[in-house]
Amino acid sequence: MTIAALMAIHRAMKGSRTKERLLRVGLDQVSVFGLSAVTLGQLADASGLSKSGLFAHFQSKEELQLELLDQFVSVIGRRVAEPAMRAAPGLPRLHRLLELWLGWPARAGLSGGCPLSAALFELDDLDGRVRDHVRELEAQWRAMLVEVVSDAVAEGDLSTDTDVDQFVWEICGIYLAHHVASRFVRNRRARVRARTALAGLIERHQAVVARRLRN
Repeated sequence: MTIAALMAIHRAMKGSRTKERLLRVGLDQVSVFGLSAVTLGQLADASGLSKSGLFAHFQSKEELQLELLDQFVSVIGRRVAEPAMRAAPGLPRLHRLLELWLGWPARAGLSGGCPLSAALFELDDLDGRVRDHVRELEAQWRAMLVEVVSDAVAEGDLSTDTDVDQFVWEICGIYLAHHVASRFVRNRRARVRARTALAGLIERHQAVVARRLRN
């Protein structure tokens, strides 16, 4: 391999590391300021890199936002989805997923709240590629919840009468209530309230199973 080829590989690896660092910094900024607030100029200030240097990695604000959303997927996948899926199907997996989901941004080292939850409110009246991407990510997450709850029904942990879509609707409602209470209201008992609500939801559907077993 020639020296020129080795130098090209080195430059590519350095560029990749720089972009990874920019995405980490950018996602942290999104968690605090929101998706729309993170521009190339703002990210340049936060990262210490020149704005012209950022153009080597992101061609526009929209492209930056889309890549930050993909970075969110990568982080929440490693921190929440993947470890939850290692639990046994049924209630063990559902409990693990919900426990990891609540408060995951802080455990992931983010300074603010959940970037996707914030984006749902931030972009609700807008149109475009970024909103479409957020909508698709929310749909994918909801589909995963449907799968996990459906497995709990199939395992006999939840009643066969469980309306899975309604169950997931209520889970998401509790999560968003937790997001608002913990981030905006700054209620120190937000996590306790959310856990209580989730436990009550699960227990209601377990109670039907228990009554049938007794009968």
